[in-house]
Amino acid sequence: MNIRSYRAADCPLLAQLFYDTVHTVNARDYSPAQLAAWATGSVDLAAWNRSFLQHHTLVAIDAGQIVGFGDMDQDGFLDRLYVHHVFQRRGVARAILQQLEEQAKARGVTRFTTHASITARPFFERFGYMVLQRNQVVRAGISLTNYTMEKRI
Repeated sequence: MNIRSYRAADCPLLAQLFYDTVHTVNARDYSPAQLAAWATGSVDLAAWNRSFLQHHTLVAIDAGQIVGFGDMDQDGFLDRLYVHHVFQRRGVARAILQQLEEQAKARGVTRFTTHASITARPFFERFGYMVLQRNQVVRAGISLTNYTMEKRI
């Protein structure tokens, strides 16, 4: 596996990976209606590209295929971290998270935050993140649970 910086040409592939991951990996913790509200299959690619370019965004590649991605803003907020459902539990998310955190530490960031899904919460807890609060996010009239989590250095 290789991890590299994001390129604008990656955006459509990341959007598809996001959709596929939500609808497979997160299906054990969220209902079909919640999954459909969370990942509709239609994202504003121009907005996503701008966001990826404004953040520190990393892409994991295995055998020429994008298998994961993550992005963190300047203040240490981890916006997205998704791994292809076939590549779960192979260290992809860990590798991306560690590189994003190292880059942020080099910029002087001492606190990381994220909004973790029910599915992702145990992953983040293993890496030192603690739950600050449970949230109910409403999308398309559907309520989804997530957690505001924080890691201090």
